[in-house]
Amino acid sequence: MSQTKGTFWENYRFSVTLIISIAIGSIIGLLFGEKATVLKPFGDIFLNLMFTAVTPLVFITIASAVGSMVNMKRLGKILGNMFLTFVVTGLIAAVLIIVVVNIFPPAAGANIELGAAETELEKLSFADQVVQAVTVNDFSKILSRSNMLPLIVFSILFGYCVSAVGGEDNIVARALEALSKVMMKLIGVIMLYAPIGLGAYFASLIGEFGPQLLGAYARAMAVYYPLCILYFAVAFTAYTYYAGGMRGVKTFFKNIIEPAVTSIATQSSIATMPVNLKAASRIGVPKDIREIILPIGATMHMDGTVLSSILKISFLFGIFGQEFTGIGTYFTAILLSILGGVVMSGVPGGGLIGEMLIVNMYGFPPEAFPIIATIGFLVDPPATCLNATGDTVASMIVTRMIEGKDWMEKKLTAHEEL
Repeated sequence: MSQTKGTFWENYRFSVTLIISIAIGSIIGLLFGEKATVLKPFGDIFLNLMFTAVTPLVFITIASAVGSMVNMKRLGKILGNMFLTFVVTGLIAAVLIIVVVNIFPPAAGANIELGAAETELEKLSFADQVVQAVTVNDFSKILSRSNMLPLIVFSILFGYCVSAVGGEDNIVARALEALSKVMMKLIGVIMLYAPIGLGAYFASLIGEFGPQLLGAYARAMAVYYPLCILYFAVAFTAYTYYAGGMRGVKTFFKNIIEPAVTSIATQSSIATMPVNLKAASRIGVPKDIREIILPIGATMHMDGTVLSSILKISFLFGIFGQEFTGIGTYFTAILLSILGGVVMSGVPGGGLIGEMLIVNMYGFPPEAFPIIATIGFLVDPPATCLNATGDTVASMIVTRMIEGKDWMEKKLTAHEEL
């Protein structure tokens, strides 16, 4: 029992510390009211450090990851079906959460004024939103945190070119890998200050706006947690039925309990990967497929992150008194959530960086970042569970695409013959 408690504390220590610091800051804000705003500069220091580091971190990490990819041509069929599965399941999750937050707005009735949004996306045409979402017209603009999606697109293209001229053996790839380690260390150092920074910021925030904001968090959780349970029970049942019929459904749920519990306990898809590999093996997913999809899926397939990203976007729209409506707004939210889930999940502090991406993309003031960062900490356990167990689901779907719909029967027959 003591070993379990120790492991739990090791895995949750930072998140628990952050939540405690935010809770203490909130209590200070409630007790001292507007006097607590004297602590705001300590929170601003943390925000400024994070926003300064985010641009080089995104470029270096993504370019390094893509640039080191080599020798994958023979795996084209598996990878093609894998990416198709990742995108389709991500789209389904995105559409589902958009419908839910429109029926049950997570920040209904909450309206605060931290500053005006820098842009009004609803006034732009659909085509203009798409263009502005993924491109800029000058290289200097890509260095600004206000243009994160164009930076991500550029980073992917740059990494692809590094791979094309030599991959991980190229001097540029090695330099990017070294710089990536430096940036990871930098983020780790900055995050040591996070409990103080976020605690101070929330003392100021709650002191100024009172319990109205706390009520909005409760509504957001009341939307997200039941939705995650529903997605796990209904969507995963549908996916595994497509992959292997009723036998696929039964086999999946029989073997997925351990990965689900592990993902909640560790809050990490990567830490869950060894357990996931064993579960996929017991389910009957071929070795080559599971050993390709599960490691990549641990850093690229994030249905839970898609759900939480759009929840955060909708939450900010509600908090700042804006309407979360319009095809252009939905398209940007879907693109942002799927792309964010794919490219940010393997970045240290990727959730926080994804939240910065949301703030910057929609032109909200920097003060909006701690608001949705707190949601990120609150939704992390169920989001990680969906992310990790969804990788096993994806491996089953890809197996069905490659080996045919009767792949489970063939596997069971082969086992019986042995």
